[in-house]
Amino acid sequence: MVTKTIASYRYMTLDETLSQLSKEECQIIAGGTDVMVQHKSPRGTPAKLDKPIVFIDHLKELKQVNMMNNDIHIGACCSFSDMMKHPHIPKILKKAIMDIAAPAIRNRGTIGGNICNASPAGDTLPLLYIFNAKIRLRSSKGERVVEIRDFILGPRRVDRLQDEIVTDIILPEVQEDRTFFVFEKVANRRADAIAKISFAGSMRWDEDRMCDARFAFGAVGPTIVRSIDIEKKLLGAAFPLDNTLIDEVVADFDKILKPIDDHRSTAVYRKSVALHILRHFLENKVN
Repeated sequence: MVTKTIASYRYMTLDETLSQLSKEECQIIAGGTDVMVQHKSPRGTPAKLDKPIVFIDHLKELKQVNMMNNDIHIGACCSFSDMMKHPHIPKILKKAIMDIAAPAIRNRGTIGGNICNASPAGDTLPLLYIFNAKIRLRSSKGERVVEIRDFILGPRRVDRLQDEIVTDIILPEVQEDRTFFVFEKVANRRADAIAKISFAGSMRWDEDRMCDARFAFGAVGPTIVRSIDIEKKLLGAAFPLDNTLIDEVVADFDKILKPIDDHRSTAVYRKSVALHILRHFLENKVN
């Protein structure tokens, strides 16, 4: 049997890595928990990779968590285990991380990889959508920042050029005080399983009037489903929310959730559970 040789690169700086990406198209590997599964071969043989490999998980520039002008900057190569330990990471995001696979995967998997894999069932994605996360990308020619809703184009499709690397994820002005968050994941098991449906929500009140509301659903469409137009209907509403308003919001989401049947679940089940979780959240705000 002839084994194809694949070149691999492991540079010590981000600039060197970006220089290599400007010369040829490469497969970027951070934790590798998604890449190796996507390219796995039968019977335990080596994964079949058809491009040169660039390793980035060791780059210090991509493993920092910092606060800048009240925004949280999370390095794309921060592992989920690293994020669990960091004081700047929002508590609700840590809750979602606890539902990701097993400790071994959390030790290797990275936040940047979860985003670039662009699975609609990605465990961190609904929360990143309600945080209005921004994605910073760098190449040897410069950098740009993209809203996460514009960066993720569909399953395994993102707005990243072949010479670019996602360097950090920016969470703008996260307000945990006086904000009620929820994250729910429905799967065969709480962790170590892909979500059948996931939901992230946040509501903030000022003198018993809604001043901010955000909802995002995973695994009910080709990308995370969020509607700012529907959220605006709740602004200024008094608590407890009027049942007619709750019914209207749930009905609006009923129209835009587009789940599918697959080996993990059915479209009917996914939509029914998603709407039930939303209704429960709207009816049971905690002071």
